[in-house]
Amino acid sequence: MDHLISLISPIPSSNRWWSEETMAVVTGANKGIGFEVVKMLSKLGLTVVLTARNAKNGSIASDSLRRDGFQNVHFFWLDVSDPSSISAFVSWFRLSFGVLDILVNNAAVSFNAVGENSIKEPETIIKTNYYGAKLLTDALLPLFRRSVSVGRILNISSRLGALNKLRNPSLRQTLESEELTYEQIDATVTQFLEDVSKGTYEENGWPENWSDYAVSKMALNAYSRVLARRYNGKKLSVNCYCPGFTRTSMTGGQGTHTAEEAAATIATLVLLPPEKLTSGKFFMCVEPNRIISRL
Repeated sequence: MDHLISLISPIPSSNRWWSEETMAVVTGANKGIGFEVVKMLSKLGLTVVLTARNAKNGSIASDSLRRDGFQNVHFFWLDVSDPSSISAFVSWFRLSFGVLDILVNNAAVSFNAVGENSIKEPETIIKTNYYGAKLLTDALLPLFRRSVSVGRILNISSRLGALNKLRNPSLRQTLESEELTYEQIDATVTQFLEDVSKGTYEENGWPENWSDYAVSKMALNAYSRVLARRYNGKKLSVNCYCPGFTRTSMTGGQGTHTAEEAAATIATLVLLPPEKLTSGKFFMCVEPNRIISRL
């Protein structure tokens, strides 16, 4: 794969294409990276919808930001693992705002502690991390305001979902194909769940570390590439970003950098000027203020 080293730095005011009318949605945003992304985008002047699957925690997070002066933050309950919740959210968003410019699919779950590798609730992980992001994105696609600027979708992923984690050449060949389809991605995920139920996932070459989480992110990466290809030249940018080992509740507070640092990079990526915006890329943090962009 080709590599491009990129330095992330604050966007000069002269390159700010957005305004308070620019609409962003951030999922899984009542705490951690998602919360900091909402705060960052709001501070930069965008209107942001904070979503969370726990209505009480989401409301508390939104209210805290509004008390701190971020009046352009709005909250709506959203459980991306529940199609009816996605439908209710999209209906509310369409009636309340009508158009969308930026979507950050941050909501995700994992049931392993750092250093642990057991399969726990794989269906829930796949349903949330892959299908949730996919179904929400597909439902919101008609609302992207691509006439004003380039619409932006950033899926928060993980290097654990890199294809080199697959030890099965056939599976890897399928997901690497330039002709990959949504149906093939779904079939791959279904095969993984079947192998888990049979107890054959290890011998069949699936990722060894955080297997269910890794497969969910592998599928999300693949979906992002297919979606980017589908909208190539149609003013919609679709990318993935791995924030690295970040100190959040998912890592038990362990990590090499903070949620605020991850959020700063995410904000920079979704706010790049149109002429610098790419699509179909997987961005990966390698050290503070420095990322790698992979095809």
